[in-house]
Amino acid sequence: MLNSHRPLAPHLTVYKLPLTAVLSISHRITGVLLIVGLFVFLALIVALASGEVVFLTVQAFLNQWPMQIMLAGFVFALSFHLVHGLRHLLWDLGFGFEATRLHAYALWEVWLTLVVSVVAIVLI
Repeated sequence: MLNSHRPLAPHLTVYKLPLTAVLSISHRITGVLLIVGLFVFLALIVALASGEVVFLTVQAFLNQWPMQIMLAGFVFALSFHLVHGLRHLLWDLGFGFEATRLHAYALWEVWLTLVVSVVAIVLI
């Protein structure tokens, strides 16, 4: 069976997925990551409500650069998930299904995600 001359099915890395497919998969991944991030955020809120000493400890912990990078990643994931969710809402309303414009709408989604993320990070 190993020496069969039948063609083998290509693995996933052979395919070049369209941008819309990558965004769809990313939407699912960011949804899972946001759930994990929300549990961490909830744990931090509980720690902050535990008193001044714990508040100062958590504040010092959050001001470290690895935590700042994680916060920026969380903000980016939230922004992307929000923008892609709005795109789904527009699809539910019947807008944005033109096959010739799907790639352009996907590019707009990426740019809007970047803008929303940068604005949110600057404001935080």
